[in-house]
Amino acid sequence: MKKIIVLFYVLGLGITYAQNEKYQGQPPIEIVPTDARPVQRQWKGNFTFDDDAVMFSNDFDGARLNGIVKNNDSTYTVLITPENTPINTSPWYAFKVWAKEKNPINVVMTYHESAKHRYYPKLSSDGLVWSPLDSINYTEYEKGDKAFGPGSLPVKVSMKLHIGPDTLWVSGQELHTSHHVSAWVDSLAKKDFIAKKIIGKSRQDRNLNLLAIGKETSKNMLIVISRQHPPEVTGYLAMKTFIETITSDTKLAKKFRRKFTTYVVPLMNPDGVDNGHWRHNAGGIDLNRDWANFNQPETRAVKHFMEEKVRQNQGKFYFGIDFHSTWDDIYYTVDPDLEGNMPSLVTDWLTDIKKELDGYDPNIRPSDNMLPTTVSRNYFFVAHGAEALVFEIGDNTPRAFLKKKARVSANILMQLMLERLK
Repeated sequence: MKKIIVLFYVLGLGITYAQNEKYQGQPPIEIVPTDARPVQRQWKGNFTFDDDAVMFSNDFDGARLNGIVKNNDSTYTVLITPENTPINTSPWYAFKVWAKEKNPINVVMTYHESAKHRYYPKLSSDGLVWSPLDSINYTEYEKGDKAFGPGSLPVKVSMKLHIGPDTLWVSGQELHTSHHVSAWVDSLAKKDFIAKKIIGKSRQDRNLNLLAIGKETSKNMLIVISRQHPPEVTGYLAMKTFIETITSDTKLAKKFRRKFTTYVVPLMNPDGVDNGHWRHNAGGIDLNRDWANFNQPETRAVKHFMEEKVRQNQGKFYFGIDFHSTWDDIYYTVDPDLEGNMPSLVTDWLTDIKKELDGYDPNIRPSDNMLPTTVSRNYFFVAHGAEALVFEIGDNTPRAFLKKKARVSANILMQLMLERLK
């Protein structure tokens, strides 16, 4: 099964739209304190050995490598630990490795007690273009007895890497740090109908960038956010294509922008991303548990922005979506019996997406438990009446299908919202 998934990823084939066994979703959200807690900052630098023949580094944004030992001339064991605990099983890793001479080495990935290996290795020669490690060079140990989901994960893995004088980047997912995201934001902001704004600062004083797509005086608004959890790159990639579709030159997109303005916060947790965190911000908190208390500056900035736009424009947020990643595609929606500003919008949207994508069967998990708001979906719905959801993209979703799904989703959403606007 492992080799099949990787092959589909490499080829971009669209025939594994969902696993045979669907992920049943997370248990009911646990309400936890969101006052800041300490985090363990990783030491940054180059990891060298007696002969200096091979070197590792975590001295770059997005890196995670907490310790390493040389077992013999060809084997190295890496330790990956989280920023703090308790924390879910999403151990992020990213490092560089090079050698004086070309040779293969084995790198064994290990984690702190109770954590398991989750993200299939991606390789790059420049930190920009990535491809998955060939499955013949990948071995799992002490794999869980479940066929799918957290219970299927191995305790550790070994990867065979072919290294030399040129730097090899190794990461759990493609690297998209605050620098990469800012470059994408700046490229879109060159269009005359898009404005870039800074709506606040993170705990470590990084900018919280926002894109305003359309007329900023419009009464009809959408909110889109992404990357509350640092390793959840597939959700970010889907968000990018979703927004690029709304900002395209099609007749539908142009018509939509005349009626609706879309506000986007593409990187909610820049500190966590740049520090290589597994899940939390620099305050040691899961941001998607802070949408009731607003103790963290990142959630507070979005809250204040939305409130101010409603006040300034005397308008409404009709739709809100928060892009994440998990074991397989899943849509955490608001129970359709609870009506917001555009009743049945999300239900009809997902129905039409299923019709448009042959073989795709959306995994939809509605909830009627909206209080306390706690998570972004609940806040968007309760505070603003926005038809809201969390859209989780599978960790191993083929990138070509990921983009197709996001593009189709954006086009169907624009059409439905235009039809329903009174």
